[in-house]
Amino acid sequence: MRKSIVMGAGLAVLLAGCASNGLNRDRPDEFAVARQPSLIIPPDFALVPPTPGAARVQSATAAQAQTLDALFGSAPRSAGETAVVQAAGGDTADAGIRSSAGDPQTNVVDKGQTTRDIIAAPEGDGQDARANAPR
Repeated sequence: MRKSIVMGAGLAVLLAGCASNGLNRDRPDEFAVARQPSLIIPPDFALVPPTPGAARVQSATAAQAQTLDALFGSAPRSAGETAVVQAAGGDTADAGIRSSAGDPQTNVVDKGQTTRDIIAAPEGDGQDARANAPR
């Protein structure tokens, strides 16, 4: 008799652990990921594009000048820095080098098909992306 009461109580305790006890609160589902819509900046029709050669609307304040000075510096170059720039050919560099970078005579390095595929990949969130690994 005593054995059956102890076994019954033990069985009741075990089955009570399977019951809903209020610990299952509503929480977000980590597998249900929702995409946020992209931010859209509404147009401001009061703005007009600047005219070339016109003066800037915002004038540089003393704080902005101090910030630019701290970032880019206005101190003269040291002797060591000047020597390094001259050794690298900084005083003989072509001023229009950026405009001739796309010239057909420019030497380029072939980085391979993988780099071309990455650059030519369509813009998007990558949801439909597929990868082809070389064998």
